[in-house]
Amino acid sequence: MNEKLDRLLDHLETFLPKPLTDEQWKSSTAFRWRRRDSIFGSIGFLQPVKYVSDITFEDLQNIDRQRDAIRDNTKNFIQKKPANNILLTGARGTGKSSLIKASLHEFASQGLRLVEVEKEHLADLADITELLADRPERFIVFCDDLSFEDGESGYKAMKSALDGSVSAQVDNVLIYATSNRRHLLPEYMKDNEGYMHSDDGEIHPGEVVEEKISLSERFGLWLSFYPPKQDEYLAIVAHWLQHFGLTPTQIEAARSEALVWALERGSRSGRVAWQFAKHWAGSHA
Repeated sequence: MNEKLDRLLDHLETFLPKPLTDEQWKSSTAFRWRRRDSIFGSIGFLQPVKYVSDITFEDLQNIDRQRDAIRDNTKNFIQKKPANNILLTGARGTGKSSLIKASLHEFASQGLRLVEVEKEHLADLADITELLADRPERFIVFCDDLSFEDGESGYKAMKSALDGSVSAQVDNVLIYATSNRRHLLPEYMKDNEGYMHSDDGEIHPGEVVEEKISLSERFGLWLSFYPPKQDEYLAIVAHWLQHFGLTPTQIEAARSEALVWALERGSRSGRVAWQFAKHWAGSHA
């Protein structure tokens, strides 16, 4: 009977995600939090990332203030000094996610690790931090392109993880999030109806507005990003064309086409510059 039960348990274990081995912890610098449906329900687990971005801080042009802020904060975190959770907001394609990847590239050799968590899995944040708390490494939980609609469950989970749970924040875990929305929630004209003003004309936001800013204000550091000016955009293009091995003469010849490329896409950004550089280098290298 015991043998049959052991065989049954061994069989059932094949349906469960396996915990990371010591070798996987040591050899991996980035992980993704995944969920797998099984006969026991949906089970969360960490999956090592095989191919990690090699972008560096030097590759990111014209966002020096933001770069220095995230580098200093991450350096403090690695050195076990006080450090803040960070919210990076602003125009799309301006380097928000790339700065976080560059932070990993810079500090991985000093024990930094990255755990990417998708929005639909934010309810697992408490389980994730508990899993990481006893590890010797320093972890950044990375939430990319974060925004919420009214009533989404991940919103409250994120608030608790940042500063609202009865448990203290885990010492070796920070949260870095990117978003195109400053306050992470949609904002409507009707929200302004809750504003009140005193006799001296001072304005006070209503409960709806207070609730909508209560998550973003729990991030200790806010970094804002804006579309580059034309000269800045061309400098980014030139950097990537040089990266792909083009000569100064070839880079100069690409300027007008780079502007047309941005015009056709309706925006100038680091991402657009990177996409143009790949297209141009592929055709002219």
